Amino acid sequence: MTHIYAEVIGDPIAHSKSPLIHGFWLKALGIDGDYRAMHVAPDGLGDYFAARRADPAWRGCNITIPHKLTALDHVEDRGGVRGTIGAINLALVVEDGALIGTNTDVGGFYAPIADLDLADAPVTVIGAGGAARAVLFALSRIGVGPVTVLNRNVLKAAALLSTFGLKGQALPLGAPLPAASLLVNTSALGMAGQPPLVVDLSPLPEHALVYDLVYAPLETPLLAAARARDLDTVDGLEMLIGQAALAFELLFGTAPPRERDDELRALLGG
Repeated sequence: MTHIYAEVIGDPIAHSKSPLIHGFWLKALGIDGDYRAMHVAPDGLGDYFAARRADPAWRGCNITIPHKLTALDHVEDRGGVRGTIGAINLALVVEDGALIGTNTDVGGFYAPIADLDLADAPVTVIGAGGAARAVLFALSRIGVGPVTVLNRNVLKAAALLSTFGLKGQALPLGAPLPAASLLVNTSALGMAGQPPLVVDLSPLPEHALVYDLVYAPLETPLLAAARARDLDTVDGLEMLIGQAALAFELLFGTAPPRERDDELRALLGG
């Protein structure tokens, strides 16, 4: 097989654990390929895709902050992602040579909570970016409600609730939390190099689950506060590995060895 490669693009990108994850799976499966991080600034997105399209060894790229919405302008949207989730996290070269956009964040987010009964449960989501779109799309399919979205731009948060047909409210960051069964942080707050996420968890009931999509650091202040209250938690590696597994199969044509997840988490520091 010809040596092939894929990438993850973002701004910033140095924190990404995706090369470690995909590299681990490529080595485990003996695939002649590699996966690397590539810093791409917003004004360089078009040039990046133009250059990669010309390389037959390139299989595609995962897409992270801040490109999950704007990358849609550079790919074919065969799955109608623009009209549903409205954001992509994967650009994929398919058999006919076209570059299509898709989203594995939805499946990655949902997998750790699939066994929970969240029908009609109150949920709070922090953030209103590309990751929030995937989360809200998944929540709309579960049938949760009401949903509270906290975001700097309250109008943007309210628009997302409307987009996904969710009943609830939009509040500014820093507003007191409602008594939600599930709290999800989709923002970059709490990530290394970003401002902290300051939130009072006392309104959450004892059965609440706190889910932080941030994975660098893995033990975020939000998760530490949740564990101090003996609340159930899901860390960022759960979604990261879940969405990466879906992306890996699409990029490299074979499923990753998920039976080695414990070994992988240890490698990633989790």
